[in-house]
Amino acid sequence: MNLFSCFIKTLLLTTLFTLSQSRNCNNTDHLPILKAFASVSNFNSSWFHCSNTSISEINLSSRNLTGTPSWNFIKNMTHIHTINLSNNSLKGYIPTWFWSIPTLTEVNLSNNKLGGTIGFEPGSGLSSIQVLNLSFNRFTNLAHLTNFSNLYVLDLSHNNLKVLPFGLNFLKNLQHLDLSSCNIAGHSKPISDLTSLEYLDVSNNHMSGTFPKDFPPLSHINFLNISFNNFTGSLPYDKVQRFGNSSFINSGMLFKFSNFSKNHTIHHTPHQILSPHSNPKDPKDSKPMKKDAKDSKPISKKRFFMIIIISSGAFLVLSAMLVTILCMFKKRKMAKRNKWAISKPVYQHQPFKIERSGPFSFETESGSSWVVDVREPSSAAVVMFEKPLMSFTFKDLMGATSQFGKESLLAEGRCGPVYRAVLPGEIHVAVKVLESARGMSHDEAVCMFEELSKLKHPNLLPISGYCIAGKEKLVLYEFMANGDLHRWLQELPTGKTDVEDWSTDTWECPIDSSSPEKMEWRTRHNIAVGIARGLAYLHHAQSVPVVHGHLVPSNILLSDYLDPRIADIGLSRDRVDSHTTDSDVYSFGVVLIGLLTGETGSEESVTRARKLVREGRGVDALDSRLRLGDNSVSEMVECLRVGYLCTAETPGKRPTMQQVLGMLKDIHPVTPEL
Repeated sequence: MNLFSCFIKTLLLTTLFTLSQSRNCNNTDHLPILKAFASVSNFNSSWFHCSNTSISEINLSSRNLTGTPSWNFIKNMTHIHTINLSNNSLKGYIPTWFWSIPTLTEVNLSNNKLGGTIGFEPGSGLSSIQVLNLSFNRFTNLAHLTNFSNLYVLDLSHNNLKVLPFGLNFLKNLQHLDLSSCNIAGHSKPISDLTSLEYLDVSNNHMSGTFPKDFPPLSHINFLNISFNNFTGSLPYDKVQRFGNSSFINSGMLFKFSNFSKNHTIHHTPHQILSPHSNPKDPKDSKPMKKDAKDSKPISKKRFFMIIIISSGAFLVLSAMLVTILCMFKKRKMAKRNKWAISKPVYQHQPFKIERSGPFSFETESGSSWVVDVREPSSAAVVMFEKPLMSFTFKDLMGATSQFGKESLLAEGRCGPVYRAVLPGEIHVAVKVLESARGMSHDEAVCMFEELSKLKHPNLLPISGYCIAGKEKLVLYEFMANGDLHRWLQELPTGKTDVEDWSTDTWECPIDSSSPEKMEWRTRHNIAVGIARGLAYLHHAQSVPVVHGHLVPSNILLSDYLDPRIADIGLSRDRVDSHTTDSDVYSFGVVLIGLLTGETGSEESVTRARKLVREGRGVDALDSRLRLGDNSVSEMVECLRVGYLCTAETPGKRPTMQQVLGMLKDIHPVTPEL
């Protein structure tokens, strides 16, 4: 008992001594920091212990801090040299005096919600900051960098600057500059003055200028990325080898050429035009030529002007040829890539003729082939559900697709190849060959198509018609000009495009990666709600639930107004029968997580997102390319929780699609269903 009493007394004395020391703390830096973060959520005062030494570093990186710091309380800290508040959710503006703190040399405020401008109070001196990282924030205009002459690292990436910072050319000591994804338009000339640069990234902007003329000396640069801009100029092969192809993707109109080898470098003698008969290696020819006093001047002027005229003419002709070749190459490349832009079929101008009888064989880009075993292609009718009076046959499909040529091929997916066709009457459709339905009888296929035609909902891709030609079953869909969700999402700026994935039905349709609505959270939320509506209709509005069985982004097409349409419903009965509505809910959760993270729906990305949600750090999983607005982050995190529920490992713990639709609607009001 006495021992216990002694322990209690010792504990009380220690506590009283600690409190006394805290109250009597003479360190002038301790209390200002506590006051500066007093209104910031999740801040813990125990992170800063009172000591006799002045505080020289504030490092609160990745502490889940939210709110607005009271910057004024750190104004008079006389020994602070490093401030690191990165990877939090701090918001508000930075006061102008902040950059003039005389002892401050390193500032990292990246991955927050800070905004406003960077500027100096009138009469303030040079900033002592050497390392400045403001990436992934909301800065809209950096007014003056003239006073930041001590900077050698500057990272302003992923802000909305719109123009190059004023005074950039004064940063003569700058070695590292990152202005990527800042929506910057304008000329790159100010950057050319930064002769000390070793790292330069201006990718994903709208900048113009001449490469490499309007850039710093490339011989000193170790890392360069100018992709996704509007530059012109020349691109030597050695620069591509040095910095990599990815540094110049979609960088503008850059003419690529091979450099002379080192053994064939041409040396020109300054201010001397060699005679056509002179030998550059002969030392005698290196001496100035003797000229006749009477006629040397006129002849020299004539030759000089003739050389200029001939050289200018040759240069113009060569430039015109190069531009023509470049345009032809680009047009051919775009025609190959943009398969939606193929010309209209010949039969619209003259009757389509077939010189031989069947069977007919058609090859795809992957080397596979499919065969229509009919003697006359006009004997296989095309049934149109919406236009029953229109009379088409397999012959019309052959004419509308250039005999199912590779130039009409949109994709090769799980069900079979997909072609674009424009039928008479300007009926624009996509024709899918159902390889998995070859074992179906004629009557079974008709019954399947008739059942699927009854599924009508604004968020389902309707079947326009079908054609049964021998063992081949072809289904016709309305053509969706915006392509599929997989390409739309993965071809956002800085997105990782998965162009090698041929396991999905990716429709190669026009994608405008600079389109602003792709970075709007509301657009992605509306897409998610539309997909949920379509699935809820399949699961709950039928007498027997219809299971999709393979819901992936490439099977979700987008209309002109970006309304999602679910495709590939019930086309492979053997695959769908092994699935339940729970599996559709899981697949929807994967799609929803992909919409929020911007990543492909791999097992790794889903596992990572679920882990972050469990740890209360869902905000760290969000796609950094999404524009942030009022309440948008909390709404996105809430939607991510819905994806978490849908991807529960135990099927019984997953919500129904009706419940999912209700949760998504509660997060943010949406347009009423048509």
